Amino acid sequence: MVSDQSRKIIKRSYDDIENAKLIRIGNQFADDFLFQDNKATAIPINALRIIFNIISILRNDQFMPKKQVRQLTLFDEEFETENNVFISMKIRNKKISEKRSSKQIVEAYEYLTKFRMGWYTSKNIAGKDIKTFGGLISLPTYEKRGYTSFLISSFWLKKLIVLTEYNHIIYELVYEIRNNKHILFAIWLLKVPEDGTILKLSTFNQKFGLNYKTSNDFCVKFLRPIRLSLDKLEDQLSFNYKYEGDMISIIPYLNKNDENKSLTEKTNDTRVINQRLRYFRRRYCLEGIDSTRFVYSYSNISKIRSEIDKAYIKFIENNRAKGIASNNIRGIYFLQELQKFLIEVYRESETGKRFPNAYPVIL
Repeated sequence: MVSDQSRKIIKRSYDDIENAKLIRIGNQFADDFLFQDNKATAIPINALRIIFNIISILRNDQFMPKKQVRQLTLFDEEFETENNVFISMKIRNKKISEKRSSKQIVEAYEYLTKFRMGWYTSKNIAGKDIKTFGGLISLPTYEKRGYTSFLISSFWLKKLIVLTEYNHIIYELVYEIRNNKHILFAIWLLKVPEDGTILKLSTFNQKFGLNYKTSNDFCVKFLRPIRLSLDKLEDQLSFNYKYEGDMISIIPYLNKNDENKSLTEKTNDTRVINQRLRYFRRRYCLEGIDSTRFVYSYSNISKIRSEIDKAYIKFIENNRAKGIASNNIRGIYFLQELQKFLIEVYRESETGKRFPNAYPVIL
């Protein structure tokens, strides 16, 4: 073991650069740092911002070892021939705290310095053990000029830039979403298969440090706010959800937001939306049944609202072709018919072709 912990070899320096739109998070880094033992780490939001900025700054050096073998050799020669090798980096403070709060910035860096601090060993290409000491970052220095500088060891650097497997996520996520558990859920969602996954409520509670008693509470109070936030972000993976008993299904979809952009101002007007809902209630006798999901989706999620309107047109056209008066189909039967056409509309979309089972549920 290296006897002199203060001996640190700085191999390269990185300055703050222009933000990336998308960043690449290595699955190994996510598993080892963000989800220890398959449980989300309680990383503060400002510390997550530091991590996202580190990855953004390092993006031009990231590579896939299977496709870029030469880069792996170069990395080994530069960073894995000696113990205690580091890079230095600095990040503008306003990227971590919009108010440039010294307290918030210092606390975030202190967390990343102390979290998982210890000795780490990796083997280089020659099979030699390379040892480094520290957390994700070491020796943060808060500068009055508006930056904080720090070191990153070769051990963690390798997990950040040598990407055996990775997923894209938008850089702005840590600024658009203020809840750290919501961000960690979005990162976890990246690894969910295209056809979705089903987990128990107890598994979700354990994974994200929650304590919901019912699946309904978990969906309404935890999942719904996350989906609303993700649906607003173009090129971000979002999801649909449903539950039966204590089993909760999560089905991801890529939110391109094209339909949202094409919506007119009138379509998004709250007054018009409420008028439309009153029309549905009166014409199809929805007052006496549970239409909570339908009303919520139509009121709050513009993409689903657009799909419901298209499904309703199909519903009317289908009844006319059969010579049926549409208002004879009422209550739960109306919502069941509308759901059927909503699935058709969704599966005709580009997202629906990729994820056919991720359709909105209004029942």
